Amino acid sequence: MSAPDHVSHLPHAPDEVADTGLQLQLQLPRAGFDLAVDITLPGRGTTVLYGPSGSGKTSVLRCVAGLEPDCTGRIQIGDRVWQDERRDLCLPTWRRPLGYVFQEASLFEHLDVRGNLHYGLRRGIDPLAARSLADAIELLGIGSLLDRSPRALSGGERQRVAIARALATRPRVLLLDEPLAAIDHSKRQEILPWLERMRDEVQIPMIHVTHSADEVARLATYLVVLEAGRVRAAGPVADVLAAVDTPVVVGEDTAVLLEGQLLERDASWHLARVGFAGGSLWVADAGLTIGQRVRLRVLARDVSITTREPSHTSIQNHLPGTVECITDDAQPSQALVRLRCGQSVLLARVTRRAIAHLGVQAGSAIWMQVKSVALVQ
Repeated sequence: MSAPDHVSHLPHAPDEVADTGLQLQLQLPRAGFDLAVDITLPGRGTTVLYGPSGSGKTSVLRCVAGLEPDCTGRIQIGDRVWQDERRDLCLPTWRRPLGYVFQEASLFEHLDVRGNLHYGLRRGIDPLAARSLADAIELLGIGSLLDRSPRALSGGERQRVAIARALATRPRVLLLDEPLAAIDHSKRQEILPWLERMRDEVQIPMIHVTHSADEVARLATYLVVLEAGRVRAAGPVADVLAAVDTPVVVGEDTAVLLEGQLLERDASWHLARVGFAGGSLWVADAGLTIGQRVRLRVLARDVSITTREPSHTSIQNHLPGTVECITDDAQPSQALVRLRCGQSVLLARVTRRAIAHLGVQAGSAIWMQVKSVALVQ
């Protein structure tokens, strides 16, 4: 789907927000733990807060929104300070230019979609808000829904309407609190491409809360992993997932993300080749366009290593590289091997016995065999 060909009035991050980002120093007492977060988030893109239920993800959003009266600390969005305990400053929620999308889309049942979208503009003072709403309707593909009642919408459609309404207020930051949690799997797959498009086209910072590995892989540009109210890891998503000193398991296993581009298609075998900074990998053909940017998710358990170039094997993806380091894994019989492939990094989970028999160590030249690759975008 192409972007609108007219000038977009969707919200964008002011220069000071893009340059300095979101500075969050938050303390909040909770029943099971005390939230203590001190972090600076990027001023553009989608930051995903990831962690198990009860780790403090939603509490961070509520603190940013000014919905937690017991929250102390400091919140600065670009050059605007929303809260500063030392200055006895705490702006109320209505004075914080933000959009908030909850798990359940809170739409007025007595209004149609058009009425719901325009309701939030009644008290707005931004003259560009109406044009911003028009662009949000285009971006999220809800033009055909304007005359419908909220009761006639699917869960995914309701959330797209709620997101468009939040964008129309031209917020400086958009907060999304597990917006797909109440939607079934099939509808979730329908709305994910719209959220990907938002990440790429809406130039304001978005903070997206989830405990879904699929949403991390498809949406995150920056990843913050929370555990019991503390930041366990934070950084660009590919860097966090490829770290081995404090490995982060997102979903069923440790994995890395590779940014790539669809290079060619082999129609006879229903395969497509994706190039990335380090080589290329064959994946199942998903019918995407040649040249399209995509993400690949490679599980550590699907990567094996050998000291010779593979031949006469059913595994089709072979990549030369070097061993960067070998670290302990959760099981004492196994190790996690960080592998350098050009400018990219892969992880392999192999047994200690195999490492000893191969005689590999940091700096060893090896070949990687990638048994399975997931195309996540």
